[in-house]
Amino acid sequence: MTFAYGTMTIDGDRRRAAAATVVDILRQRFGERLSTSAAVREQHGHTTTWLETQAPDAVVFATSTEEVSEIVKVCAAHKVPVIAFGTGTSLEGHVNAPYGGICIDLTPMNRVTAVHAEDLDCVVEAGVTRTMLNDYIRDTGLFFPIDPGADASLGGMAATRASGTNAVRYGTMKENVLALTAVMADGTVVKTAGRAKKSSAGYDLTRLLVGSEGTLGIITEVTLRLAGIPEAISGGVCTFETVEGACEAVILTIQSGIPVARIELLDTLQVKAVNAYSKLELEEAPTLFLEFHGTEAGVAEQSERFGEIAADCGGGNFVWTTRTEDRTRLWKARHDAYWAACALSPGKKALSTDVCVPISRLAECVAETRRDIEEHGLVAPMVGHVGDGNFHVLVLVDMDSDKEKAEAEAFVGRLNMRAIGMEGTCTGEHGIGQGKMKYLAYEHGPGVGVMRAIKQALDPDNIMNPGKILAG
Repeated sequence: MTFAYGTMTIDGDRRRAAAATVVDILRQRFGERLSTSAAVREQHGHTTTWLETQAPDAVVFATSTEEVSEIVKVCAAHKVPVIAFGTGTSLEGHVNAPYGGICIDLTPMNRVTAVHAEDLDCVVEAGVTRTMLNDYIRDTGLFFPIDPGADASLGGMAATRASGTNAVRYGTMKENVLALTAVMADGTVVKTAGRAKKSSAGYDLTRLLVGSEGTLGIITEVTLRLAGIPEAISGGVCTFETVEGACEAVILTIQSGIPVARIELLDTLQVKAVNAYSKLELEEAPTLFLEFHGTEAGVAEQSERFGEIAADCGGGNFVWTTRTEDRTRLWKARHDAYWAACALSPGKKALSTDVCVPISRLAECVAETRRDIEEHGLVAPMVGHVGDGNFHVLVLVDMDSDKEKAEAEAFVGRLNMRAIGMEGTCTGEHGIGQGKMKYLAYEHGPGVGVMRAIKQALDPDNIMNPGKILAG
């Protein structure tokens, strides 16, 4: 078997020999912090979706940017792939090692190095998770709002341009990363910007690396925007007669300028799953979970305005509360939606996929997707951060059934092309990874050639997370 790295093609024996040489060199330097254990390697190639696990040749646990640079330089000298690992919660095979190589585990890099409360920003190492950061800064009156559900590492969140339930108000990682430090393919360490809130100095290297999924460089430190903890927070639940009605309520809420912080859609099947898994007693109907941030008077007014919109769109009573424990229980259930859905069909594998469309096309896209699911007899609950047009479908698949696997793959293809056809995207937040490479050309056309040129310029030997984003 041969493997393509940049303009070079090497056979399997040469690849294995090069990897073995690199492992020997790194073992002398890192000792017990390098592991070739089968269990550790499998864990670091593990995916939370149906993609096959592809383990690296070894895993090194790095403790600093300097160590990451050192590892990459050794790999670059022998043209051996490098894969960064945060918490392994990505959904499109980002941490797989299809060509073997060295996985750099960044979890030991878990220090918050600076908090500038007066400037509303902080600097963290890549292994810090979002909950670790928010626990650390709680006493400052600030918080980091990007919330993808999983307790992901902030380096990984930057690398995949993560989003989450708060994105409709606070944006995604794209808007909340001010600067970052990255190790490039030759081991060079680059800092992309300072802490200024804006800059016109040269190319925007920060935005180039945010969302690059480890294919251009390894992010080791991130400078992040912070937000003030709101004076008051209200949250609530509203059921609807139809999914289309719920989506119309979302569209009108956004178009009316109501500054909703979170607005999440759960279809009937997902509500059923959440009730069973999280022990809730929600009406089993299309449902919106909402949250408003602001002053006490402000959140009350926003809740009332939404209630009026919901009533016009076939919504039932909008039940809202400012009690922290009630809101926490609600959002904990929302974050456990993945596991709740998996419990609908024990023994089946979950294929989680997402798309994003312009908000005006949301109802149409969701309705067509629901009809597609029903027509093909799939078990596939839907949930989404619908305030910005992004929703997820989790298809439950019997991996021993070729028929079910083919049907699920065909469904995902139709969903992606449906979103692209509505001037949307095949992924709003999961990223391309391995799973969505075939759809990138449909979405970007000749733009993929520009991406290839950037990849070739920055990583000519294709050692940085090869086999991701760009096919071939």
